[in-house]
Amino acid sequence: MSLALDPAAQDLLFREARTANTFTDEPVSDEQVQAIYDLVKYGPTAFNQSPLRVTLVRSPEARERLVAHMAEGNRPKTATAPLVAILSADNEFHEELPALFPHFPQAKDAFFSERPVREGAAALNAGLQAAYFIIGVRAAGLAAGPMTGFDFAGVQKEFLDDDHTPLMVVNIGKPGEDAWFPRSPRLAYDDVVTTV
Repeated sequence: MSLALDPAAQDLLFREARTANTFTDEPVSDEQVQAIYDLVKYGPTAFNQSPLRVTLVRSPEARERLVAHMAEGNRPKTATAPLVAILSADNEFHEELPALFPHFPQAKDAFFSERPVREGAAALNAGLQAAYFIIGVRAAGLAAGPMTGFDFAGVQKEFLDDDHTPLMVVNIGKPGEDAWFPRSPRLAYDDVVTTV
């Protein structure tokens, strides 16, 4: 059985897409980021909670502050990418639920009144949205370089607040020279899927 999505789009989003390690200096515009968000905001989350928050790092001063918190091997990539996004989970997402989940506005208090519950839900659902964001970057014809090699507490203190938990840093742009490492193996279908 074939997929409904055009094979070229399948390649763009998955088969040929890779994590970029170098980028050209071609800028990434606010309009491109807006188009990415306007596409991926429709990806599902539980209760439509939509806890992902995106901090775009554009100024040289902010970039320098971020690079200082990156693992050493990630610093050159983050220093030279045209755009860097810090993806975080908003642990106070429940405040938006009456608007985002209007057919059951009581969900805010019925399910998410306790902070530890919100933190777990925010981490899971913002993680889903982070994956959608990466696919959206690819759909825009750009490459993404998502990374978790950084000082999480340092990035939170420097760029966020106590209500936002950093998930990853994503370098974004057109791939540069020698952008790709060799493709790593993937598990086979039978190694992943079990029928009961």
